Amino acid sequence: MKGLIFDIRHYAVHDGPGIRTTIFLKGCPLACHWCHNPESRKTSAEPIIIKRRIGEKVFDETETVGVMLTPMEAIMEAMKSRVFFDESMGGITFSGGEPLLQSDFLVEALMLCREREIHTAIDTCGFAPVEVIRKIASLTDLFLFDLKLMDDRKHKQYTGVSNHIILNNLQLLVDMGKKIWLRMPVIPGVNDSDEEIEKLSALLTALYPALDQLSLLPYHAAAKSKYLRMGLETEDYVFSQPDQELMEKLKIKLSKTGFTVKTGG
Repeated sequence: MKGLIFDIRHYAVHDGPGIRTTIFLKGCPLACHWCHNPESRKTSAEPIIIKRRIGEKVFDETETVGVMLTPMEAIMEAMKSRVFFDESMGGITFSGGEPLLQSDFLVEALMLCREREIHTAIDTCGFAPVEVIRKIASLTDLFLFDLKLMDDRKHKQYTGVSNHIILNNLQLLVDMGKKIWLRMPVIPGVNDSDEEIEKLSALLTALYPALDQLSLLPYHAAAKSKYLRMGLETEDYVFSQPDQELMEKLKIKLSKTGFTVKTGG
């Protein structure tokens, strides 16, 4: 069995506790308009143009994004940083794309981690069949669970799917007693309205104290060059970055739910 991987990043410090290696699996069921990893969307390898510089000369070079690896190959690469896991109480995080889309690969990789007593985290949008959630949850130490929008109509508009499955799966994981850190990208004009924040506050209040941690992730436009290099349309790439005042305002308001609210990774 092999999985489609588009990156393995060592020394990650924003993808769970401690110092970690993050394995990025390719393919995603959502099509978020603000996606900062457009190379993660397709479930197949694809070309991307990289600009190389030699002295004063700049030239384009085409690279293929996506490589097939066995679970053992991926874990052995991640374990090159094992000494940092052990010293910092870190581990391995599976991200994407959406890692649950490659659930068979993920199960085997998680089992390899468990055999080696490596802490595991999964960064997920939560859009997956219930049977996949149950199967993966039994092997996972921590879920980094992304919330995009509370309003279902807007969720469909900006991500292409309903949030009903996502919210139901979140409740399922809570009922299973799983460790979960919630995360939400903050995109001005999309999910920062009073109505959206009130709905989010109501959800957090209902989940507390079973869950108590939320990270607000400010949108940034750093990935715009990726869209251009991959020949993707950029008409939807018109979002603005939230300023510090907005981030602090949201942090204060959402902290009233009892959650520990952080800004950034």
